[in-house]
Amino acid sequence: MTEPLFGVWAPVFEIEGNVFGELGRDAVRLEVDHATDGLKTLQLRLAAVGSDEGSQEPRLLYLDGRILDFGKSLVVAVGSAGGQRYIFRGRISGLEAHFEESQEHEVAVLAEDRLMDLRMTRRSRTYENVSDAQIAEEIAAEHGLSVEAAADGPSYDVVQQWNMSDLAFLRERARRVRAEVWVERDTLYFQSRSRRAGTELTLVRGNNLLAVELRADLAGQRTAVRVSGYDAGERAGFEEEAGDEAIAAEIRGGRTGPAILAAAFGPRISHRVRDVPLVATEAADWARAEMLRRGRSFVQATGVTEGSPDMIVGSRLRLERVGRPFEGGDYYVTQVRHCFDLNGYRTHFEAERAVVEEAG
Repeated sequence: MTEPLFGVWAPVFEIEGNVFGELGRDAVRLEVDHATDGLKTLQLRLAAVGSDEGSQEPRLLYLDGRILDFGKSLVVAVGSAGGQRYIFRGRISGLEAHFEESQEHEVAVLAEDRLMDLRMTRRSRTYENVSDAQIAEEIAAEHGLSVEAAADGPSYDVVQQWNMSDLAFLRERARRVRAEVWVERDTLYFQSRSRRAGTELTLVRGNNLLAVELRADLAGQRTAVRVSGYDAGERAGFEEEAGDEAIAAEIRGGRTGPAILAAAFGPRISHRVRDVPLVATEAADWARAEMLRRGRSFVQATGVTEGSPDMIVGSRLRLERVGRPFEGGDYYVTQVRHCFDLNGYRTHFEAERAVVEEAG
């Protein structure tokens, strides 16, 4: 299948279900940000001086509430004809006016996706006999969202939410078991990484990969993680440990950070003390989750591509022409920023993987 020689990459904006071409015309800069902890945000800057139809008199645009106003739904699509992708769905939460002498006047629009509802709901409550996935299901129901919750982890006798927003609380629960939080349309997702579906992209330095920085760093790696606690029912302490096997189960070859650390510097064990589990199964799950967090982030990639509307958090990347240690696939996108300005459309990303390639 051949690709068109030229494509139209300017964003298309829908407000309350209606397309407004003037927003695309007057867009000075668009940024859409998303990461693994959820809450997609948008910032849009618009040239704010124009004229009414049939009139040459300039006037200030976009501040009269006719098109843009608080709470209105905002949808943004980018991509060439026949290949557009929706990169944002949410509601307008902020408006700004920017005036500076000798500079063009601008209006800025701020918006957030459905997780804004969770961010702005703060409460204290107690959950009993639940898993983290079940907590996500209860919170989703209270916000009128359907839910896809599938996260590895223990069940708890009691979990307490103390004066936290629902979003902050969900993020905390996700952190303990290395789950990820996001929303698509009216569905809340609380899932382990292995269950998150994502697009697959190949990026080639010197072609569609415009810039990239790569780093493999042992500073955050450990050969094992130990978590201790005290079982009041048994009146006994316990300690659980997770090692390189947690990462080995996810990879398809290459050298992991823990394995390299052990060979180069010997055992380096981390003891988790901030979280205190009440039973051994909690300790085992938390130790594994912390080992995954460290091991997955061994290799870090930060890059810029030509506009990549298919790139989302959870995309799997293959990087080519980037040097033997960093060559190949299995990069997992953890943060995306889609940017459009007068110079064109670019996608900024951060990604990670657990291995470097074997030396030649």
